Amino acid sequence: MKPINFVTPEEAVKVIKTGDRVHLSGVAVTPHTLIKPMVERGRRGEIKDVTIQHIHIEGQVDFANPEFEGVFNSEQFFVAGNMRKQTQAGYADYIPVFLSETQKLIREGYLNVNVAMIMCSVPDKHGFVSLGTSVDATLAAVQNADVVIAAVNPNVPRAWGDAMIQTDSIDFFVEDDAPLYTHDMGTLSDIEVQIGKNVAELVEDGACLQMGIGGIPNAVLAQLGNHKDLGVHTEMFADGILPLVEKGVVNGRRKAIDKGKMVASFLMGSKELYEFIDDNPMVAMMDVGHTNNVHMIRKNDKVTAINSALAVDLTGQVCADSIGTKHYSGVGGQIDFIRGAGHSKGGKPIIALPSVTGKGISKICPTLIEGSGVVTTRSNMHWVATEYGAVNLYGKTLQQRARLLTSIAHPDHRESLEKAAFERFGSHYRFVTS
Repeated sequence: MKPINFVTPEEAVKVIKTGDRVHLSGVAVTPHTLIKPMVERGRRGEIKDVTIQHIHIEGQVDFANPEFEGVFNSEQFFVAGNMRKQTQAGYADYIPVFLSETQKLIREGYLNVNVAMIMCSVPDKHGFVSLGTSVDATLAAVQNADVVIAAVNPNVPRAWGDAMIQTDSIDFFVEDDAPLYTHDMGTLSDIEVQIGKNVAELVEDGACLQMGIGGIPNAVLAQLGNHKDLGVHTEMFADGILPLVEKGVVNGRRKAIDKGKMVASFLMGSKELYEFIDDNPMVAMMDVGHTNNVHMIRKNDKVTAINSALAVDLTGQVCADSIGTKHYSGVGGQIDFIRGAGHSKGGKPIIALPSVTGKGISKICPTLIEGSGVVTTRSNMHWVATEYGAVNLYGKTLQQRARLLTSIAHPDHRESLEKAAFERFGSHYRFVTS
């Protein structure tokens, strides 16, 4: 084990050169103690044309502001809220890719990482640190970067699985004690509660769950207290899962792979969530090439994948990344798990969404807005759920799908949807769901 080399953040980021590609760990462990001095180097004109690569980062993103055009190029695998305005204005850019393949882009040399800037736990006596709450594509960046800089933070949980890396993998260490970014669960709306009830009715005992963060996943989880032997194999989970673990509902006993373990690639939630995974052998934080690999996902039976969307058209096409030409988020792991659950024995891929936007616009629409990206194709679709019910599109014709989707649309919009379907399919089209 080589000696641990602690330096100041300012000294560490001097390794970044003009033209380099820099990978950032993200979400709760976004390394701002390294980002800030890097940005200052750019402001002083010491570096330029540096590409900043990341999935989802939290906090300030000064490097994507207009003043740094030509100094920093931001390339994201997923557009978070703090990068949305810059991306839509063209000061930041997006790489369309399945979450499962973000690591592949790095490992196979499509994106050569010169410097990886990460946050990790305090080194242990065996010479290991943990990537904590975000393994995702960061492990691939650490394994393939020319130089690795780590912000050592005692607030980072010592997570198991692929999160554990040797200190020999790291070239420079800096000290950091900033609290990790957290996300509050918030209060569930009546609509979210009803969607949660509709989706929960589809979840069987022994199911293996995939779901993310937000009101709908938490609403579903809140309805599963009387279920038995649920497992977790997901790209991420949040606080809503903790009560089910405490009650023994989530135990992973029926999983075929990673039996008894909750598997995820990154987390975002409360301090309590981060404390839960600290030194917890029940949780395996894994490379996204494992968590989101369709062939891995399908090995578990009854995989129930719950994802959301911005809009669904009457044939079942799902837009989840953009509103027209305005980019909003990303492909993420939706297709990874839609396909994985679809191939799982007894699996249920589910798209769950409110029937209308906050402005009352129907999310079930005749056609997607021009310019919108199709994330999940109509041929991938199975279940769709709103607060008005859940329908299964798998094996259904286009006309049958239109009828089913109209039946779970908001009542205020059903007549216009029926009319659109009539105009699309001809005079023989009738709104009959049976």
